[in-house]
Amino acid sequence: MDIDWAAIFALHTSVPELVLRATIMYLMILVMLRLVLRRQVGGIGTADILVIVLISEVSGNGISPSEQSVVEGGILVATILFWSFVTEWLQYRFPAFERLVRDPKLKLIENGRLLRRNMRKEFVTLDELMAQLRENGLEDCSDVKAAYMEANGAISIIKAKD
Repeated sequence: MDIDWAAIFALHTSVPELVLRATIMYLMILVMLRLVLRRQVGGIGTADILVIVLISEVSGNGISPSEQSVVEGGILVATILFWSFVTEWLQYRFPAFERLVRDPKLKLIENGRLLRRNMRKEFVTLDELMAQLRENGLEDCSDVKAAYMEANGAISIIKAKD
């Protein structure tokens, strides 16, 4: 069984085209996830999910000999990681950019009153919200000064003063 070393490391597509393709896919999926997805799993953010999905896709293609070479897959993975780093750096450096990429917090309870319009906007059910209250040792909405759905999808609660 002979190994075709040249095919493993050969470039079948130009490097600028690979970088451009990965850049376009990253930005397109980031925008789509930003518009659709707010709730996230654990502490994983939208951009993290995007990077994981894209890297698994492009690296998988590099593993299959009929798709692309290892070098091409590596270039695509490096491009995706580059844009992930740049996006995080821009958010840290420029608050205006962060507001474009990250969702603002959304108030769900204000002074013990449920804000049902905001709950509907993010598909938060009363049961889910009450479960979060119970996890914070609260039995009723009247015990809450404010509750927010944070940018990372978690619900934070500020207790009312006794």
